Amino acid sequence: MFGTLMMFVVPTLVLRLLGLVGLRRFATWRVAAAHGLAFLFTMTGLAHFMPDSVTVMPSHSDLAAMVPSAIPFPEFAVYATGVLELAGAAGLLFAGTRRWAGLGLAALLVVMVPANIYAAVEDIPLNGEPPTPLWFRIPEQIVYFAVALWVAQALPSISGGRAEAEPHAAATPEIAGRSH
Repeated sequence: MFGTLMMFVVPTLVLRLLGLVGLRRFATWRVAAAHGLAFLFTMTGLAHFMPDSVTVMPSHSDLAAMVPSAIPFPEFAVYATGVLELAGAAGLLFAGTRRWAGLGLAALLVVMVPANIYAAVEDIPLNGEPPTPLWFRIPEQIVYFAVALWVAQALPSISGGRAEAEPHAAATPEIAGRSH
């Protein structure tokens, strides 16, 4: 049950620790969380393409079984959402695309809620394991949704201060006494 959550929390903490010991790329929580979320969505996105013979993660068939019957072309829906997850993960890695990637992933999380509810209610197993119970899965999805919005800078900084600048972005020095 905690495996997916750990795929976000552990990379985020490790990357932030690297930032604290001097790796400037991860000097802020926002950037570390963006990369942690990218790791999570890379792993979950890859599952959309896994054959049943891979047993370390859910397979394409597992995920297709989660798609409610009201949604046409479940196989295609799984492939499409996998591509979107992988594209969003890649977009989170770069400051120039992070905002749109975060907003897109937040929207994708909302779109996928019915599949998570359906899997839990219908007791559809994933990789032979029971589905994550809704009492855990829905709050977990809300966390990912909030983090996606936060790294997209659609939510304020946790510290309550001004938005964090990219740690590797060059600052333009102001020259006192000069007018243009």
